[in-house]
Amino acid sequence: MTKADIVNEIAKETNLEKVAVQKVVESFMENIEASLAKGNNVYLRGFGSFIVKKRATKTARNISKNTTITIPAHNIPSFKPSKTFSGKLK
Repeated sequence: MTKADIVNEIAKETNLEKVAVQKVVESFMENIEASLAKGNNVYLRGFGSFIVKKRATKTARNISKNTTITIPAHNIPSFKPSKTFSGKLK
């Protein structure tokens, strides 16, 4: 399912214009992105959590050049579904 599919489904269910729904969906995603960029987690009760995970520094190998490189510590976004959400997928 794409963002356009989500906008179409919500517009059908709510009888709102697609343009308005698209603005809401994009604003929602921008707010989540901004919160995660600040290092804050986003909790949506009954759906799940968008969290920031910290990755430690690690050593990796470049096989083609036969060298080792150090990958610095960094943060990555992650999604953890709620128990209610996970239960619906069985």
